[in-house]
Amino acid sequence: MRTVGIVAEYNPFHRGHLYHLERSRTLTEAEAVVCVLSGDFVQRGEPAVFSKFARAEAAVRAGADLVLELPLPWSIASAEGFARGAVGLLEATGVVDCLSFGSECGDVAALRELASVLERRETEEELLNVLRSGVSYAAARERAVAAAVGEERAALLRPPNNNLGVEYCRALRRLGSGMECVTVERADGGHGGENSASALRARLRAGESIGGLTPESCLPVWEREIREGRMVTMATLETALLSRLRMLPRAAFERLSDAGEGLYNLLYAQSRVGESWESVLAGCKSKRYPLARLRRALLSAALGVEKGMAEEEVPYIRPLCANERGCALLREMKKRAALPILSRGGDVRRTGGRAEAIFELGSRAHDLFVLGFSEAAHRRGDEDFHKTISIIYL
Repeated sequence: MRTVGIVAEYNPFHRGHLYHLERSRTLTEAEAVVCVLSGDFVQRGEPAVFSKFARAEAAVRAGADLVLELPLPWSIASAEGFARGAVGLLEATGVVDCLSFGSECGDVAALRELASVLERRETEEELLNVLRSGVSYAAARERAVAAAVGEERAALLRPPNNNLGVEYCRALRRLGSGMECVTVERADGGHGGENSASALRARLRAGESIGGLTPESCLPVWEREIREGRMVTMATLETALLSRLRMLPRAAFERLSDAGEGLYNLLYAQSRVGESWESVLAGCKSKRYPLARLRRALLSAALGVEKGMAEEEVPYIRPLCANERGCALLREMKKRAALPILSRGGDVRRTGGRAEAIFELGSRAHDLFVLGFSEAAHRRGDEDFHKTISIIYL
């Protein structure tokens, strides 16, 4: 069956996500939708508000057919690493025909052009030259691209979904993938809009209902998780994360991605004295080091994600949730997939090697994540290894 792939966090799933999912199916004439979903910690360098298992269930109830987990190192990587891992995972399934992503501009040709420019050697050289002036990576990147295509087109890199879309296009080029590529213009007001995921998280933290802002099919999942004490915020997880940071030696910070030029020393020093997660970030923030980069670096340190992990390919395919059509896709994947499929966490023991090491890293992160639950009965560890794929019959 013709299948479209979507990369998402669904943190939490809202009406804008539903629009993108349904529009993607229409644009590509797909019979099935496969989602690659971030795990318990997300690309902005924070814990997700609900577990990967709950968010995967909500996605299937909202119309996805099969949800696969994006393992930890790629979930909290920069846009480039995040896209590399997610697109590689979709390619490895052997059943995905096209990739659909949201963007602020809705122009896939323009984003492909920027991806092509970023792959040029002269652009890379210009980027390094601009970085020497002390500006942030994002600003240097835009200037380097502007030198080739002009400021107006280079400015498309500023909105976060456009930027991520460019990285999806780059990943497809590097893989030599035959997947088609489409983009859907965002219809939810963008990041920070009143219907965005960040706005929904703020309402949840304030104890307010998100009914009417999330699809009716998803609302019972969120209400169940809240009722059973399984909602997480940085406030509920802060002490656990800070305790991890304070126990780490300086060498652990040296092994982080994007922490060169002495940044690892600053991260180490501030993690020793900061009285809160935000105060550690504030002590490190500068024009050169934006908050998103610092959040990812601190979270990587706390969770044991080291330099180079997200530069390699994802070593396994782990389905989290599926409906009946998704189960049919899984049967086809068992014939065609380029990676081992872990229908239950314990299957990774038979795979061994790097796959087991990456899975175990994510499992330990999940064990830490559940410490943010308000209900102590749900804080047990080792859940990942005992979980099997959840099948939803709709």
